Amino acid sequence: MRRLTGIATHRFREKASVFLTELHPAADAAARATVLAALHKRDFDATHHCSAWREGAPVASAGSDDDGEPSGTAGRPMLAVLEGADATDLLAVCIRWYGGTKLGTGGLVRAYTEGVQGALAEAHAQGLWEEVRIVRLGTIQVDLSLAHLPFALLGAFPGIRILDQGFGSREATLRFECPPDLVPALEAAWRDRSRGGRISWEAGG
Repeated sequence: MRRLTGIATHRFREKASVFLTELHPAADAAARATVLAALHKRDFDATHHCSAWREGAPVASAGSDDDGEPSGTAGRPMLAVLEGADATDLLAVCIRWYGGTKLGTGGLVRAYTEGVQGALAEAHAQGLWEEVRIVRLGTIQVDLSLAHLPFALLGAFPGIRILDQGFGSREATLRFECPPDLVPALEAAWRDRSRGGRISWEAGG
């Protein structure tokens, strides 16, 4: 998964209509609203401001808006391109100035798809991407006499990194990060090794 670090744009003309697509880093709804408001103000004479967005790593929410274009011809194709690019925490806005010639349903889908693809290519050319490492954050708590068990277990799973450990008067606590795809196997192994023990996962981690 990757995250945008700067603004990328792509402009083209299709049958007299002008399309300007912009990609903006936007990690939440407030950031998206700010960008959209600024673009609406700047390009107030445009016919449409269609958009698509993804948020979170792993992606927790996503959405799109046709902004007056026929349903499913703008926002949904734009979102599909973002999904295919495995991009997150960004907003794609495709601004259209209608030139008097209708493109038809298929033409609109192609145009809005091309707009986002072009902006993604421009972002790549400018080096505006950073890789996002997706992990789950977990905690194992055991009796002091069993403090060795979590270390032995986690050491057998590649990709797991221990973040910190603590020792109380009766319990030992180990906090770690784990690739999401290892979670089911790790939970099963810990239940077996600890005879029914559970791993606590941080919300959103």
